[in-house]
Amino acid sequence: MSHPEDLEKKHEVVEEQAHHEHEDEISPELEALINTNPSTGLTSSEIEERLAKFGKNELPEKKTNPFLKFLMYFTGPISYLIEIACIIAAVVGDWIDFGIILALLFINAFIGFIEESKAESALDALRQTLALKTRCWRDGKLQEIDVVDLVPGDVIVLRLGDIVPADARLLGIGVTGEATEGDLQIDQSALTGESLPVSKNKGNTVYSSSIVKQGQQLAVVTKTGENTFIGRAANLIAITSEEGHFQKIIAKIGNVLIWSTVVLVIIIFVYQMVHFRGTEEGNWKNVLENCLVLTVAAIPVGLPTVMSVTMALGAKQLAKKQVIVKRLTAVEEMASVSVLCSDKTGTLTLNELTFDEPYLEKGYTADDILLYSYLAAEPGANDPIESAVRKAAENSLQVLQARQEGSHDVPGYKVTSFLPFNPTTKMTQATVANLETQDIFKVAKGAPQVIINLVGGNDDAVRAVNALAKRGLRALGVARTIPGNTEVYELVGMISLLDPPRPDSGATIRECNGMGVDVKMVTGDQLIIAKEVAARLGMGRVILDANHLVDPSKSEEEVTEHCERADGFAQVIPEHKYRVVELLQKKGLLVGMTGDGVNDAPALKKANVGIAVHGCTDAARSAADIVLLAPGLSTIVDGIKTSRAIFQRLRSYALYRITSTIHFLVFMFIITLVEDWNMPAVLLIMICVLNDAATLVISVDNTQISDRPDKWRIGQLMTLSCILAICLAGLSFATFYVARDVFHVDNDVLHSIMYLHISSAPHFVIFSTRVPGYWWEQPPHWLFTVCILGTQVVALFFSVYGVFGPREHVAPCGWPWGLAVLGISLVYFMLLDVIKVWVFRVWNFKLTAYLFPTPARKRKLHDRQEEVIKHKAVKESWNKVYKVVETYRVAHAFNRQTSPAV
Repeated sequence: MSHPEDLEKKHEVVEEQAHHEHEDEISPELEALINTNPSTGLTSSEIEERLAKFGKNELPEKKTNPFLKFLMYFTGPISYLIEIACIIAAVVGDWIDFGIILALLFINAFIGFIEESKAESALDALRQTLALKTRCWRDGKLQEIDVVDLVPGDVIVLRLGDIVPADARLLGIGVTGEATEGDLQIDQSALTGESLPVSKNKGNTVYSSSIVKQGQQLAVVTKTGENTFIGRAANLIAITSEEGHFQKIIAKIGNVLIWSTVVLVIIIFVYQMVHFRGTEEGNWKNVLENCLVLTVAAIPVGLPTVMSVTMALGAKQLAKKQVIVKRLTAVEEMASVSVLCSDKTGTLTLNELTFDEPYLEKGYTADDILLYSYLAAEPGANDPIESAVRKAAENSLQVLQARQEGSHDVPGYKVTSFLPFNPTTKMTQATVANLETQDIFKVAKGAPQVIINLVGGNDDAVRAVNALAKRGLRALGVARTIPGNTEVYELVGMISLLDPPRPDSGATIRECNGMGVDVKMVTGDQLIIAKEVAARLGMGRVILDANHLVDPSKSEEEVTEHCERADGFAQVIPEHKYRVVELLQKKGLLVGMTGDGVNDAPALKKANVGIAVHGCTDAARSAADIVLLAPGLSTIVDGIKTSRAIFQRLRSYALYRITSTIHFLVFMFIITLVEDWNMPAVLLIMICVLNDAATLVISVDNTQISDRPDKWRIGQLMTLSCILAICLAGLSFATFYVARDVFHVDNDVLHSIMYLHISSAPHFVIFSTRVPGYWWEQPPHWLFTVCILGTQVVALFFSVYGVFGPREHVAPCGWPWGLAVLGISLVYFMLLDVIKVWVFRVWNFKLTAYLFPTPARKRKLHDRQEEVIKHKAVKESWNKVYKVVETYRVAHAFNRQTSPAV
């Protein structure tokens, strides 16, 4: 039999796949502090000095005062103006207005505070992932100390099952100073996203919060607290406190409406003070009260409340689908997400090694290799590879399924001798007796190169192992002795192991792509493994190394371009994941991020919508906006569909509310200046309260779900609102002048008529704004219809019977006027519906760039046109290649058909 050295020269060699791992740099000053004598450890004086310098081994805690957090819900443009109106109401003694305004403010604040107070602190959860106690050499004694008291230079003991308490460097020796042969097996999937445990030996760094799966060693602490790998993740979470996308949109809408209201009300205030100077009507209190009523009626007081209630009800709908919303505005933002960055391990994959397609020698089957692997497996071993082999055999082999529960014996076989895994030989061996034939044979299982050497070499097997390694599959060799000779081995085959994709991941990715959401894999695992999983999921295989994200030779624009076009990134650390999200956001994209580990927490916090998947760590759960209770990503599709329905409701309400506000401002501003006419305060308050209360039921309305990520398109929203508002104002002026000058109605009756008109005409427009197409294409929900019509029936009775009486300058208008006004409002909304559809059809970015040619729009339009030209060129080139390939296929098929006749 040839020696292994000779075999390596004669035969092909198994290619070792290098494991790429991030290594922290240690400064020279810190390096000098960690050369501790492992048999004695640090002294008490050294410990005190280092505690003073480096601080406790804990993550910094930053808590927000609940009262201050509640007060934050009273901030923002709309809130500020409502609060000013509240103060003015108190000054002029209008306590009805004061009570209504204050109630709306507090309702909105309570909804937001209660919904979002369910979230736990992300930093608290990160603190809890640390071990509580550890064994450490100090003052020449092995002591058990609190983890928070560790300092750089401490010598700690790491054993099976321990949570690593701080970043530390392995010393390669045991507790009493003896040399250790075996490597430490470390599970750091929650930190780095690697699906397989990593072997660590002398000089390697183990990271805080990773778990020891096998072995025992001493290690010297290198970094503690916020300087550790996990500490840096905590710092990234702490600095991520940007204003949400939804808040920005509401602020933009609010600013336009508020400044319009303020400017027009100030003009009216100045005009009335001058025009009515010296009269009772010109008293500053009376003028201020008139302006207050106009302000309350014009300000979208209910905008935050209606939107909060709509999102809260949406969150309850999602909860029924096992999608828990922690941050209320994430419901709206999820509808606009166009890129979904997904962690691989435990999210797209199962995070457990599984038996894959094996390489088999002739004469052996998959059942054979599983049986021999099981015979050579150590029942009590906690090794994930051994566990995967045992599980695969138990699930596949009928002979194992028939035995008694809890038994490790294989019916028909008896293991007479067993040699467990040895770091030197890198294999396990078992001597087995076949109870039926009484034959004795040996089975060996271990590293591929070891098993290939054991059988005397096998070039086919070497090539198979190398092919598996290039695809990221872990190989394990299996051999058995030939019949009649227990010293000569023959190869059975090579087991391949992989952390497989979840059964639903591929379908989920395809559904997301179909809805216009680009899914990118962002994983800490090795590049070859990421590419293999991407191929199995049907994703693109343009997976880049994380170094592309921090390449100093590339500009920020180039890195961003790579980030946008890549299908994923591998070998990333938390800072890399954070940077991917940041770069995509700078491109103007709304980004969703899914993950389950501590390493995902910073990116989850940074993303517009952070989604923690089933089985996630506390850190990921707390940093996320949405938590999935069901395994895998399939519930994300439900979440996207539901959130898009909610978005359409929010957008339809915003369009209606902006339209009605602009209509009211335009009409009241002109009619006040031209005719010195105003409406009684009680009627304006009734319009505000009744109409906004009714629109709360928009949260249950039927709607159309977009097949692309939703966008607010503020320019389109404001333009359409202005067009509809001007059309409504035209109807209002017509109603006013026809009633007064044609039918010569009394001023008190005119108040009733105009009240009913201003209540109904803009309110019915919500039937049109609720869908982008014609209103009848998606009929409204019956409850929504009843509530909207019901409020106008109430307004009809108020007008017809003049409920508020002469004291409020209101007189009955009678049924003919009431029904006529209501009927005209109903017909008019259908005419406005046609205008809305026409605007939606002609509106696009090119049009806005020509109508409002700002430098940014010009640049964006130019970039889009360049992109279209480039895409067209690529498509033409691809078509040319495709034609050549098709021609070759036809010619090849023709040759195959004609070759027998030749």
